[in-house]
Amino acid sequence: MTATEAVPAPETPDRNGEFPRLSDEQISALAALGERRRTRPNEVLYRTGDLNCDFFVVLDGTVAMVEEYGGEQERLISVHGRGRFLGGIGLLTGGPAFLTAVVQEPGEVLAVPTSWLRELVGRDPALGDLILRAYLLRSSLLMGLGSGLRIVGSTFDPDTRRLREFACRNRLPHKWADVEEHNDAEALLRQLRISPDETPVVIWGNHVLRNPSTAELARLVGLRDLAAPEILRDLVVVGAGPAGLAAAVYGASDGLDTVVLDAVATGGQAERSPQIENYLGFPAGVSGAELADRAVIQAKKFGAAISVPAEAVALGARDGYHLVRLDNGTTVSGRAVVIATGARYRRLDVARLEEFEGISVHYAATELEARLCMGDPVAVVGGGNSAGQAALFLAQHAPVVRLLIRGGDLGRTMSRYLVDRIEHSRRIEVLRHTEVRALIGNGRLERIVVEDNRTGERRELDTRGLFVFIGAEPHTGWLANQVALDSRGFVLTGLDAAGGMADGPIRSTVEHIQELLETSRPGVLAVGDVRSGSIKRIASAVGEGSMAVRLVHEHLARTGGHADL
Repeated sequence: MTATEAVPAPETPDRNGEFPRLSDEQISALAALGERRRTRPNEVLYRTGDLNCDFFVVLDGTVAMVEEYGGEQERLISVHGRGRFLGGIGLLTGGPAFLTAVVQEPGEVLAVPTSWLRELVGRDPALGDLILRAYLLRSSLLMGLGSGLRIVGSTFDPDTRRLREFACRNRLPHKWADVEEHNDAEALLRQLRISPDETPVVIWGNHVLRNPSTAELARLVGLRDLAAPEILRDLVVVGAGPAGLAAAVYGASDGLDTVVLDAVATGGQAERSPQIENYLGFPAGVSGAELADRAVIQAKKFGAAISVPAEAVALGARDGYHLVRLDNGTTVSGRAVVIATGARYRRLDVARLEEFEGISVHYAATELEARLCMGDPVAVVGGGNSAGQAALFLAQHAPVVRLLIRGGDLGRTMSRYLVDRIEHSRRIEVLRHTEVRALIGNGRLERIVVEDNRTGERRELDTRGLFVFIGAEPHTGWLANQVALDSRGFVLTGLDAAGGMADGPIRSTVEHIQELLETSRPGVLAVGDVRSGSIKRIASAVGEGSMAVRLVHEHLARTGGHADL
């Protein structure tokens, strides 16, 4: 391990509590579930890409976490000593290891099977919180270091943007190399004998994928396709945002055979929020990504299956059951369906928008997007909580953040705590009655043209990153007249759906339409942002997801699926 030994071990951040040691009591609790092992110098405990690794606690000696172990670009990331635990978030979610664990100084480790770890984490909140927070911080560190996957492609290529978005949304550590700007990217392609027209390329360990589909990339990093799709499920949840994940947690914990499908990633729109400060139980705030990861771990603990990517393209019926057809041609059948596909932020109606999307125009504000415009002036469009949270977060990274709103009163659509913080921020400038009219730049955004919607006056603003959080468009195109929708495409539920369907075999009845969340089709419910009239708040989405499970039980009891609780 020459390359590793040649690099001094970095100072580890114990003093800040980032990678805390386990207490003797916690180690004792874990020891009852695992086994002690003596270690040898340069012994590999697990490798990059391994799934279902044991959970290792270092009892004596040290273990190095190494990227590209044994390769020309081998790099030491961190060193763990006594009381430290190894691994990353994949241990709890079923994902792969992104680093190789190599014994540096021989000693002893405690190896605990992952299944036992997940059970103990569920029973011991203090231990679970300590491990989860460390894993989330490690993921953030890896992304900051540019570790993990390498995506090589052109800024202007839509397939490159597709792969980058998938990696970002799924919180996969990765580094992007632009073939137009990075000489090492060009050299790497020559070394691999890959022509520019074969890009984008994804490289991970010994794997090289030429312009892979999203599903191929998902399989590479251990995000599995849905196992045994032909099985009849009690509950099929379409959408893995807060509402869908809540339905999964409550459905699986109630003993329902539950599967969750999502086209891109878990977390929904909430995953794009850098800091949520008004969600019950998190007084210090919580990022959308952390909230999503916690919910995924919780749902899997109770036995829910989660499949990403799995895009629903049609809803049908057969033999009294509901069918959800996926983009890969497979069909998932269920006794009940919860629609939780949410809504996406609307795109600005300006020329050249697509040219800059994924490069300088973003619909999320996380660490990944912030790094793309670090130290540059940015603009945020929107007057809701998401826009406010984004502006405050970006103000930590950008010298100037301009918040553009169409109206004159920021407090009309934004929570008061956000308004107060924005008004007291020296880096945020609120431009009222202002709309974007044009984008200017060569390859990347350089300036935007804005207009005062009262006077018609226009001016240019230096802007390297534009963050858009305006309105919402529901993900309901896949429903194809199977349930009643309102004039904007949101799903009607309860009494509102009574007159929403045309004549046909799935016409609603007064009996089943009484249910608050049930659609015009018995056994199909809608929750969260996709539902017409819903309150666009994470807490209400979670509440609806949990309520839906109760209604699913009642539906199954009426139709003979099982006895009601």
